[in-house]
Amino acid sequence: MVIPWEGPFFPTETNRRTPAESLIRILVVVDEPSLTRSIAALLQGSEKLIEDCGSVAEALARLNTRSFDLLILDYRLPDASGLAVMDWLLSNERRESVIMISGEESMDAAIGALRRGADDFLLKPYNADQLRRAVSNALLKRQHDRNNRITQQRLQSSEQMHRFLVENSLDLIYTLDVEGRFNYLNLRIESLLGHRRNALIGKHFSEIVHPEDLERARFAFNERRTGTRATCNMEMRLSRNPYGADGDNDENGPVAIVLNAMGIYNRGEPHTASHYAGTYGAARSLPEIRESTALSRHSTNHDPLTQLPNQELFRDRLNLAITQAKRRKGLIAVMFVDMDHFKRVNDTWGQGEGDALLRSVALRLKQCLRRGDTLTRHRSDEFVVLLPDIGNREDTRAIAEKILLAFRKPFPVGDGEVTATISMGIALHPEDGDNTEDLIQHASVAMHQVKGNGRNAYTFFSPDMHASYRTRVSLDKELRQALARGEFELHYQPLISLSRDRVTGMEALVRWRHPTHGLVAPSRFIHFAEEAGIIHEISRWVLETGCAQLALWRRQFPELRLTTNLSSRDFDHSDLADTVARTLSRNGLAPGNLELEIAENLLLENSERVAPRMQSLRDLGVGIVIHDFGSGYSSLASLQRYGITRLKIDRSFVKDINGNGNHPIVSAIAGIARGFDIRLAAEGIERGDQMNTLENLGCDEMQGFLFSPAVDAEAATRLLRDLRPSVRAHGNAPTTVELVRK
Repeated sequence: MVIPWEGPFFPTETNRRTPAESLIRILVVVDEPSLTRSIAALLQGSEKLIEDCGSVAEALARLNTRSFDLLILDYRLPDASGLAVMDWLLSNERRESVIMISGEESMDAAIGALRRGADDFLLKPYNADQLRRAVSNALLKRQHDRNNRITQQRLQSSEQMHRFLVENSLDLIYTLDVEGRFNYLNLRIESLLGHRRNALIGKHFSEIVHPEDLERARFAFNERRTGTRATCNMEMRLSRNPYGADGDNDENGPVAIVLNAMGIYNRGEPHTASHYAGTYGAARSLPEIRESTALSRHSTNHDPLTQLPNQELFRDRLNLAITQAKRRKGLIAVMFVDMDHFKRVNDTWGQGEGDALLRSVALRLKQCLRRGDTLTRHRSDEFVVLLPDIGNREDTRAIAEKILLAFRKPFPVGDGEVTATISMGIALHPEDGDNTEDLIQHASVAMHQVKGNGRNAYTFFSPDMHASYRTRVSLDKELRQALARGEFELHYQPLISLSRDRVTGMEALVRWRHPTHGLVAPSRFIHFAEEAGIIHEISRWVLETGCAQLALWRRQFPELRLTTNLSSRDFDHSDLADTVARTLSRNGLAPGNLELEIAENLLLENSERVAPRMQSLRDLGVGIVIHDFGSGYSSLASLQRYGITRLKIDRSFVKDINGNGNHPIVSAIAGIARGFDIRLAAEGIERGDQMNTLENLGCDEMQGFLFSPAVDAEAATRLLRDLRPSVRAHGNAPTTVELVRK
């Protein structure tokens, strides 16, 4: 089945279903015909089968006869609440996904639906994008759940297959204990050396190693090395069993092998040292290796993953094409192709499926090229194309358009499909360069221009691109040096509690004091740091520096807490929670002293990547804050699923609060916070009427220029020591905030 999706990647369910079974079956349970028609119009598509009904009784009658992928369920129905349908689904252990819609102003409807497992809750009136996104998210979650069930089934049957493969491998596979005694050997030992496997279990490795090679064997097995330092491709000889069933007088000499050996280490509790538990590895006889050398000759000049010409061969062909073009006064083109958001595939399905996708992409690119063109994989998900003998610029444009058109067709990945997009930059010879390096570099510059303009397109190189590219490269280089040079600093903005009439928290905000440009705001460099892959290092520095400062402050202000921001890229690192835990421990802080702010759109990202990291943070005990809340379309269910502890209202909504204190979006957010028992905060408070409105809605903690801008650590310390906010309303006059000396 194919499910439309606004993003570049979306898994779909195939799994050898028949066309009828591949349809997405949606049941719309709404008693307003006009609303039913509008929902059907928004979701219509050849891959969907939409049914509708207008009561609980009719919905249960349909559900008793067939199953659906998704229910869009009105809360208020003529004969009962839509919650009755959800209760029936729960009691019958059904797996339909549910989106509840309601016009109720009370949050009781949302809370009741989400506690019964609804995937989302939409408050009327909602817009088309909200409905489409809710449906896409619900179907995506359903697909993930199905994939997880399939994975569990496969895991249950994989052990037997694994044992079969190991037992019947052409390699000799073994494990040794800490004393060098065999505790596992596969069946290959019997055909290779004539020793019975069971007879060698518990025996020292010296039983089968040729006496002259014992020192080499001791080096391999006793060094206890692992990772890149493990013993690889060491040649030695093993002794045959002269009395073995497979041995005879002509084959009783030693067997030459190539051996790999790696240390086994058992890990105990987190943060404890691992201990050596033995060695494992494999060995193959040298005659078998020599037979395979002929097959390796091809790999010398080709990429092992895609079997495309490697970079060295590509450069040779490009140099030859340049020479011929100069002689003939002809035109050649170089295309630099980069996949958009490829990392999400590895994050969602794993590296194995990512490699399979790269092979499929290479094949599809190749099918778009001419017989004499050359395609190479440049790095990871980057490809470079040589187009010799191009008649004119339009010939190159035609090939680029052909490639973009070909990539509209989804690629198979795992049990589903993805639609992969690409960004292409094109450089022409001779106008854009007369050597290999210039042409490839200029095509890469053009590709990055496409990336910066939205991706999924192509463009030709022009000299004016150099300025923006040089700025980008310079900024990338300077960012990498900024940490080492100590150019980053933290500013702190206080979080004020109105009910307590004091500062309860400090938000740590990173600034870059550039040696020539002065103080640089994060909006000008965080995006580049994320793309350059160094944001995690900056986040760790912010966390460490902020916690150290908090530890100093808490000696005088023991209830103060710290808030720091995390990038969505920080969730790429599986050790995120460990990093936070170690930082807190080093500075003598409890987890409850720290809150981590994340952007709302992170809740829309792949849950398989985000959920485990988020759960680890919540298990640790730190608070999770959604900042800029209300600016996106995050699912209400995700607030429960991720254990969010605080919502921070987006400054754009605060700015729009008018004099009469009426703001429906802010009111709805406050209702959500109350309904889910989540603390509420607001940022960007600049006027007293904004503060009054938010306070009346139940928002107690606020920050903004009305109280204090972000200041350096020294000024923040003076603010904590010398000042406290005294907030009072004076009749109908605007509320004022007075900073009173203690």
